[in-house]
Amino acid sequence: MKLAIVAITSGGAQLARQLGAELPEARVYLPEKFRGADDCDYFDKPLAIWLPNLFAEVEQLICIMATGIVVRILGRELKGKDKDPAVVVMDEAGQFAISLLSGHLGGANDLARRLATVCSATPVITTATDVNKLPAWDQAARDAGLVVEPVSHLKTLNSLLLEGKRIGLVDQRRRIADKFLAVPGVNLFDNFAVATRSSSDGLVFVTHRFLPHLQNQPEMLALRPRDLVVGIGCNRDTSVEEIETAVRHKLKQSFLAFCSIACIASIDAKQDEVGLLEFAEKNSLPIEFHTAEELNKVEIPSPISQHAQRAVGAKGVCEPAALLSSGMGEMLIRKQKVGNLTIAVAEILN
Repeated sequence: MKLAIVAITSGGAQLARQLGAELPEARVYLPEKFRGADDCDYFDKPLAIWLPNLFAEVEQLICIMATGIVVRILGRELKGKDKDPAVVVMDEAGQFAISLLSGHLGGANDLARRLATVCSATPVITTATDVNKLPAWDQAARDAGLVVEPVSHLKTLNSLLLEGKRIGLVDQRRRIADKFLAVPGVNLFDNFAVATRSSSDGLVFVTHRFLPHLQNQPEMLALRPRDLVVGIGCNRDTSVEEIETAVRHKLKQSFLAFCSIACIASIDAKQDEVGLLEFAEKNSLPIEFHTAEELNKVEIPSPISQHAQRAVGAKGVCEPAALLSSGMGEMLIRKQKVGNLTIAVAEILN
């Protein structure tokens, strides 16, 4: 569920219904005692028991109640800024929209501004970069659809930004570069080597390239575009553990980041392959299946697979599947056989 609105008072219920009408993607949740002839959902359990369950299911949450109530109930449920949903708190009069949790990565700051527009509330945003009118790295990443790696380094890089320190930015596709060109201290470099040799206090790389020792360098941040498609062919009953190990190994071996996987691709004969489905679900990755006929229309760099032709009627699986799901992008890893799998990786170019 993308967005939920919760209120616990009569006045709050009125505002929740109003917001629900203005925000078509939202579901409105109210106490049973306020049940009416409408499309709202109603709950009869104590808020302290019920709200954490909703918190675990949504991407964004609007709580029309006192801030203290939300803090006391949800405080123990927090897992991290890259995992927690955005939370905005509003008073029942609709005077203020307070960005409480996951302001940048979760989008709470933007949601607070949106609510301000809808009901003329005052957005309350306290993140330091916003207060100082600077583009934060995590907000820029969210806006561009990039994955932050590792999230723990955001604190260091945003602090350097606030202090006006020298930060080297490598963004060859200019996914976020324009937002930082006028920011004091941020310098744009053409490549990793030049940036690394510079006297920068911090480094930000926008890339799907695997960066060794990234986790151990708090002054370095990677912003990952989701532009890799992993094509997979596998024998029947290949385990999720074998699939995960093979994919991670092959990507690392080719200096490609696992975080940059956009989707998995295979043949439709594998739609019931448990290990493959579990791998996609475990890593929150979409999976696309193509028919043998579709795969056979794709020109592939590797020789035709006699095994695949006999087994599923396709001249190949991993390479044509990766190319099709990437929109006929660039093949970065040609077919590699690893145990019970064949793996190929294509880059989405658009």
